[in-house]
Amino acid sequence: MANKNYFMNGITELLILSILDKHDSYVYEIVKSIADFSGGLLSISQNTIYTATYKLESEGKISEYSMRVGRKRTRVYYRIEPNGKDYLKQILESYKNTTDGVQKVIAVLAQKQGEEKTDE
Repeated sequence: MANKNYFMNGITELLILSILDKHDSYVYEIVKSIADFSGGLLSISQNTIYTATYKLESEGKISEYSMRVGRKRTRVYYRIEPNGKDYLKQILESYKNTTDGVQKVIAVLAQKQGEEKTDE
């Protein structure tokens, strides 16, 4: 049984909401923005983005609307809702606290490792 990566799911929601907080977007554009803005360090599949957008939509954090592009083609765009803006603030703070905490732990361990080497 594969382990579910809750950390990456949270990061995906954070990225989607951050992008939608700047402008309405469609799934392919979200995927491309994540890859481009991360300098290619993050690659999240369209399926993962669709799964996250369905979840966020069912929770009322985002909504969708269709827009015609070209003569026959329709594209589904997503927009952030007020509930999503509030949630984005919460997860941004949580993300910052988590990354700050991880950096502190790593710094303390690196310092202790350096002290051990000087004691030898």
